[in-house]
Amino acid sequence: MKNYFSQQNLFKYIAVTLLASSALVINACDNSAKSANNQTKKEISMGVSPGPYNDLFKDAVKPILESEGYKVKLVNFPHLLESDVALSEGSIDLTVAQHTAYMDVFNQQRKANLKPVVHVPSVPAAIFSNKYTSLKQVFSGAKVAIPQDASNAARSYNLLEKAGWIKLKANTNPIIVNKNDIAQNIAGIDIIEMDSANIPRVLNDLDFAVIPGSIVYSANIDSNKALLSETIIPDLEIMVVVNGGNENSQWAQDVKRIYQSQQFKDYMQTHNQNGYWVMPQQ
Repeated sequence: MKNYFSQQNLFKYIAVTLLASSALVINACDNSAKSANNQTKKEISMGVSPGPYNDLFKDAVKPILESEGYKVKLVNFPHLLESDVALSEGSIDLTVAQHTAYMDVFNQQRKANLKPVVHVPSVPAAIFSNKYTSLKQVFSGAKVAIPQDASNAARSYNLLEKAGWIKLKANTNPIIVNKNDIAQNIAGIDIIEMDSANIPRVLNDLDFAVIPGSIVYSANIDSNKALLSETIIPDLEIMVVVNGGNENSQWAQDVKRIYQSQQFKDYMQTHNQNGYWVMPQQ
């Protein structure tokens, strides 16, 4: 009887093992099929948050994708952060609203693996004022608002140095500049960090303000009234961003191809007469 149960247990063990192995094979095949489908699929979901980059995609890129047989689904989010979370979780396929510096911080803080596909036209941050018409009108004690988030604050301090109002410490990394990197406040300005979305609402109470391009767009501020615009470096250019593993998919490469196509360049030439957009360096 003892040997019988040993054999019986052995048969049960083998049966369970085979079933488990079969499940693993089926699961692996299923994952491979899903991966293959994701690489060649013809339906793309894009996370959309308020701003000019999403509108440019909808007006200039989406129609070309659709003419090539793609179906583009636009999923609205109140802020870029929410769309990035959805992207990292696989709920959407791409976003077009962030630069390398922002993406790197998100990846680090969220342990995500977002990847760039292609750099796209960007809108520079600029200095605006509802009281003054020249940078030369700055004075000691002038209230100058800048965005408080790290990436846009860094851009602002670089722009204030470009204006000649402050001097930054030597060898400061332009991507991570903060108020502690100011070596000299040449103009004696009072720098106030605040939520960038609130800056246009209090512009009348300020002397000057650095406003990101996306906020200029959403607040309907006339970009021609900018007193000085930033020089955009590659790490601050807006990008198409996808989840890691999708950057070389056919649909992602098709999006890249369209942004770099002559058809898109012709569109930009027609719709950028006032120089609102800065074309990517690459």
